[in-house]
Parts: sequence; structure tokens; C-alpha cells
Amino acid sequence: MVERATPGVIGPGQGRILNARGSVLAFKAVAAQTDGDFSLMERTLPPGGRRPPAHRHDNCSEGFFILEGTLVIEMDEVEHQAGAGDFLLVPRDCLHTFGNVGPEAARLLIIHAPAMDAYFEELHALWSRPEPPSPEQERELMSRYGMRR
Repeated sequence: MVERATPGVIGPGQGRILNARGSVLAFKAVAAQTDGDFSLMERTLPPGGRRPPAHRHDNCSEGFFILEGTLVIEMDEVEHQAGAGDFLLVPRDCLHTFGNVGPEAARLLIIHAPAMDAYFEELHALWSRPEPPSPEQERELMSRYGMRR
């Protein structure tokens, strides 16, 4: 169990490290530290890596701040390209997916409000199995956390 947050610095690539879909997720803040108000991760996406299935959140908003690289975020079937320094807000109930379209790894900060780190813990477990999960397994997990097509 994660303890309450204490003042300090969490450097690049540091935090609670998880992996899913070829991405590295370094959580800087989790629900246990923020009373569930938000979670914050630094996510590193490989070039051409697998995108999450298009989904919408019934219970949270999501924000993307691009630190390095080039990202495409599709929101309500409109594609947006974003680079270092850009911010994209994905409001609740907005259909979205995203991926790295650049030649190098992309690094971004993602905030979920309220917190969604429990979902990513389970996603990490799903992707840590010998075989990648089926789309149906991913969708079932997503639906348990208020995500739907």
C-alpha cells in the first residue's frame, strides 16, 4: 500500500513503474496519496507502439502534456497532432485514443481526475502474462473502470 505523499522531488523516469502495451508508466502521484483526487503519470511511448482501444471515461477527465516527441490523439474521431509543450484535455465522455507517430520515443505527463492508477495496476498485470491480452480481455478490464466505446 502506498503511503500518504511526503514533500520531495520525483525525477524523470522515477516513481511507481508499470508497463503496458510496450509503454513505461512512471506514476508520480496515486490515489492513496491524493485521497483519490487525481493520479499523475509520466508515460514513455515507443514509436509506432500499440494504441489503447478507443474509449471514453464515464468517471474522469484526462489531460496530456507532451514533454518530448510527437503524439497523435484522436478525440471524437478528429485527429490532433501534438508535440513538446502542447497540452490536450480529454473531457469525460469524449471518445479518444492516442499513439506515438514520431521516429523516437515520446514522453508525456498524463493526469486523471479522479485517480485511475488502480486500472493501470491491473493493466500492468494483464500485460505481464506470457501472452498479450486479447482485445476482449482489455475491454472487460476497461469496462470495470468506467471506460467504454
